[in-house]
Amino acid sequence: MFEATAAGAIGKVSVFTSTDGGHTPEQVADMALNRIMQINETAPPVIRDQAIAHKDRLREILIYYMNSMAKSERTTIWSLMKKQGHDDIAEIIRRL
Repeated sequence: MFEATAAGAIGKVSVFTSTDGGHTPEQVADMALNRIMQINETAPPVIRDQAIAHKDRLREILIYYMNSMAKSERTTIWSLMKKQGHDDIAEIIRRL
């Protein structure tokens, strides 16, 4: 007979899913921010408000750079497809 006993604490677990595609930059930014920052609801209002404002600004910055990364990646894929003679696929990628 085999018996296994395990104990441990893994902390808070979150699962993010998407339908008909990958995650948007906004969703990925939220996932990252949930790992980077946690704001205690019992914190003094001034500190809590400042933390929320900082988190909101950081979200905007993350979204901007994730959109830039996505465009850059599409440009790289477009270039590779063109170089390999797949102009039709390259055009589809360019339009994304």
